[in-house]
Amino acid sequence: MTIIDARPFLAVGVPLLAVVFILLSRRHPNIREAWSAIASVAMFGIILSMGQAVLDGTIYEYTLFMLTDTIGFTLRVEPAGYIFAVLASLLWMPINFYSIGYMRCHNEPEQTGYFAAFAVCMSSVMGIAMASNLLTFFVFYELLTLASYPLVLHKRNEEALTASRKYLSYTLVSGQLFLAGAVGVYCISGTMDFRAGGFLTTDMAPMWVLQLLFVIMILAGSVKAAVMPLHGWLPAAMVAPTPVSALLHAVAVVKTGVFAVLRIIGFVFGPELLGQIGTADILAWFAATTILVSSFIALRQDNLKRRLAFSTIGQLSYIVLGAALLSPLSIKGAYLHLVAHAVMKITLFMCAGCIIVRTHLNNISEMDGIGRKMPITMACFTIASLGIAGMPFLVGFISKWNLALGALQAGKPLYILVWVASALLAVGYLMPVCRMAFFKPEPANDPRQYGSISYNMLIPICFTTFLAVLFGICPEFFPPNFYELATEAANQITAGWGGVR
Repeated sequence: MTIIDARPFLAVGVPLLAVVFILLSRRHPNIREAWSAIASVAMFGIILSMGQAVLDGTIYEYTLFMLTDTIGFTLRVEPAGYIFAVLASLLWMPINFYSIGYMRCHNEPEQTGYFAAFAVCMSSVMGIAMASNLLTFFVFYELLTLASYPLVLHKRNEEALTASRKYLSYTLVSGQLFLAGAVGVYCISGTMDFRAGGFLTTDMAPMWVLQLLFVIMILAGSVKAAVMPLHGWLPAAMVAPTPVSALLHAVAVVKTGVFAVLRIIGFVFGPELLGQIGTADILAWFAATTILVSSFIALRQDNLKRRLAFSTIGQLSYIVLGAALLSPLSIKGAYLHLVAHAVMKITLFMCAGCIIVRTHLNNISEMDGIGRKMPITMACFTIASLGIAGMPFLVGFISKWNLALGALQAGKPLYILVWVASALLAVGYLMPVCRMAFFKPEPANDPRQYGSISYNMLIPICFTTFLAVLFGICPEFFPPNFYELATEAANQITAGWGGVR
């Protein structure tokens, strides 16, 4: 049942309205930050209010105006998009409160611009999650690029300028590729509306045209998803403040890249067509290569944020690989890993921010013994690291288990070895940080000066760590019941397909 309801646009509009009040409150930091916090809670409330109905099969839709004679500026809430929307809105609340503490403890400049740009980013993510067609998706996809650029540039120094230019050049190319692919799809099909299972068929165009369109659109998503060799912008962007890194990795830019891949595979081309044209297998090999190569590179990084960045590159390719395998369980696992990675990686980056603020250390080799002075931070870091490695009873295990079952279902068990190897490598590049923090002695005559950190930073870390445990032990916890949403999304995408079961 489809219901005409304005709540999807209200969720997009709340952060944009907050931008106005944030800018007007420039001289009153407490009021400025209050507007940001209120917007994050309000947006989550609006999204959450649709949850039970979406699980029951209701689809919310609203067209604000027509972009062209035949294509509306339309948002639509269904299980596959709702997963991303509720995830992003849920995590904006802790990262928002964390940002308040970080900005004050670190004495960051341009805090008003930071909170305003952050709010525009979240509005864009909501639009991407709920876009009902390729053109609406593109509008928000590009808006996110423009809104996140000043966040990467935040420090306004030479390093930030270089990194932001690199970021902008990559992501603008991604957007233009996406637009070119969308126009091509419209030319051969006459529609841009997403449809579960895809709407393109072999009757619409020659095989090579369909293959070319798939390559163009997947390249667009793969740039923002940092699939190798298109990943160069992501490590460079780590020059940004740590909350921005958390935003980029957990709920915004890279997540919109893999979400674009999921949309293209599941709602434009569909498993049946991709099984016929064979291009998904090539994407799967690229993703598998990215998983392994990025993990090996992560092992060699001494800078903590860069190590986490290369970890993200590999973990995001889990999602791409799961989608490319085209089986119901692998697609389900891909959506679950979208959630799992977001919860774990936002925790890791917030922990990294606490370490930087309190110790002024960036390199792992300098972190001997910090667990004695920062037990809560490093305990949360350890739990999230174990989740990244796929430890049972943590959220990462649920998604990886379904991905492995999906590989068996697709008749491609070799990819299970890739995931196992990646899990072992994750242990290799994350657990040494925990070992050094807790089990190595502090340097003799320790010269490090430990500063203080705000509870605004510690409480969000504990909250997201709790989510990692909660969703690992009880994946069907409601709200928002990510497990049932992922199951329903995978079933809709693969329904009626005569391929792998």
